[in-house]
Amino acid sequence: MSIQAVNDTTFASQIRAQGTTLVEFGAVWCPPCKKLLPMLDELSEEMGDQVHFLKVDCDESPAAASQYQVMSVPTVIVFRDGEAVEKLVGLRPKSVYEQVVSKHSLSKA
Repeated sequence: MSIQAVNDTTFASQIRAQGTTLVEFGAVWCPPCKKLLPMLDELSEEMGDQVHFLKVDCDESPAAASQYQVMSVPTVIVFRDGEAVEKLVGLRPKSVYEQVVSKHSLSKA
């Protein structure tokens, strides 16, 4: 699996009504975002059957970022059954994203 780029128009339709979706809000000019995407690519390869991975460029899609009060990048929001359940602001170690995704993909299973 790979990380699918979405924008203001396609964002809502790509959040899974059933299951888990991880969304990375970032920007092309953001150095921490450039470090985060390879980690999320690895997670997507490892967990892509259980979790849907999306990325949003906040400069190109300000409405999606504003809707979820994304004030700094990178911000990762995990959705479970269409609802935002966890928000991580700033660059974290890969293990943190693994734990958060595992927690929300296994709950309510």
